[in-house]
Parts: sequence; C-alpha cells; structure tokens
Amino acid sequence: MRVRMTRRAAAVGLVAVAALVVGAAPASAAPGDASAHGARLDLSLLGGNAVSSGPFAAADANGPTSNTFAGVDLPSALKTGVINASASRDDKTGGVHSTASTADVRLDLLETVTGVVSADLVEARCAATQKGLTGKSELAGLELGRLGEVDAEPAPNTTVDVDLLGVDIAKLVFNEQIRNADGSLTVNALHLTLIGGALGSIGSGDLVLSSATCGPAGLPIPMASGAGLWIGLGLLALFGAPVAAAAIRRRRELAAV
Repeated sequence: MRVRMTRRAAAVGLVAVAALVVGAAPASAAPGDASAHGARLDLSLLGGNAVSSGPFAAADANGPTSNTFAGVDLPSALKTGVINASASRDDKTGGVHSTASTADVRLDLLETVTGVVSADLVEARCAATQKGLTGKSELAGLELGRLGEVDAEPAPNTTVDVDLLGVDIAKLVFNEQIRNADGSLTVNALHLTLIGGALGSIGSGDLVLSSATCGPAGLPIPMASGAGLWIGLGLLALFGAPVAAAAIRRRRELAAV
C-alpha cells in the first residue's frame, strides 16, 4: 500500500512539475499582429480614368516580414522611388512593430492646382507593447507648393485642405492615426482624399503613402530560465526518481516469477 501511494503521489508531482517547467505553451499564446505597405491608390480621375493599384511592398508579421518595391510610375497621378516595408513580432514579449517608407514622392495629380507636391522620404511607424500603442510619421524634404509648410514630424492627423476658387476639391492628412475597432492602430504618413462632385474637381477616391498597422500587443510567452529552470528540473528529478525506481523493481519481480 505504501509503495502504491508513493507511486501515485510521484505521478501527480511529475505532472505538476512538468507544467511548471514548460510554462505557457506557444499554442495557447495569442501574439499581436503587424503589417505595412508603401502605397495604395483607389482613384477615379476627371475624364473617367480609374486608377486602382497596390498595396505595394506589403509586409506582415506572419510573413513576408519585409518587402521592397522598385517604385511606382502612374502617369498624371503618382511617381515614387524605392518603397520599403517591414513588420515584426517578438513572441517573448508579445510586442509588434511595423515600418513603411516611400522615397522620392511626387503627386502629379495635384500639380495643376497646387504646384509641385513632393517629398524625399515619407515614412510611417507604429509599435505595440504591453504598455500600449504608439505611432509617428516622418516627412523628409516635403514640398507643398502653394499649400504652405508642414513639420517634418507632424502632429497626429495634421490636415491641409486643397481648394480651387474657394471650393475644397481635396484633403491631405499627414501622420493620420486611426484607432481600429479591433484595438489596433494604423498610421498613414500621407493620405490624400479627392472630393468628387465639387466645382473644379479633379476626381474622387483615396491615395495612401506609407502605412503601418500594429497591435494590440499579444500575450508574452514566458520561457523558464535561470534559477526557475534549475528549481523545476530539481523537482522533476525528485518526483521522477520514485517512479523510475518502482518501475525497475516491478520489472525485476515479474522477471523472477
């Protein structure tokens, strides 16, 4: 009876210690997600010309985690240089991060109204940790023609209206930050909206340059390490030894019969 009780207690201890050492299994973790892309257009321009393209250089924390596109060249609409995007997830902390950058930007579709609208680099970033979500945009060498100036690191949702003869025909939003229904954050470095139907309108639709989406952060996946690992292994040996000894003894008894 004593041997049977010892074996039963050892078996229970073995299961408990195994759970302690393994910790949270990856299958039970729910890390956050992240994605990014460099450019996306969905426009209907004056004269019936439709321009729907992108997203270019799309990246995702689930793969591909990075992407590059040589450049966009859409006559009378948009021209860019190299586009880069990346997204990553740290399973140990549950944090995610994404970045999108578009080089040598030129918005040709606004030139007849505003003059040259261009930038050397348009970049969006976001990050999600257990403390929350953050995002920012950087605009290097930005030129807005007659629209004036915008800071290189604009405040969230900085908006510039584009008008013709006193009528708004478009809207530019820099460092656009959108809190999505699922708790994630989307940062668009530049978002152009054409207002269709207005006097002097050049079309309708949207153009987004450098977009990054993050989070919310997932649960961290703790890994046993350091002192905790050695304690766990010691307890495993302590409880496992009686089980092994009992099994050997039982095998010998059966062999002797």
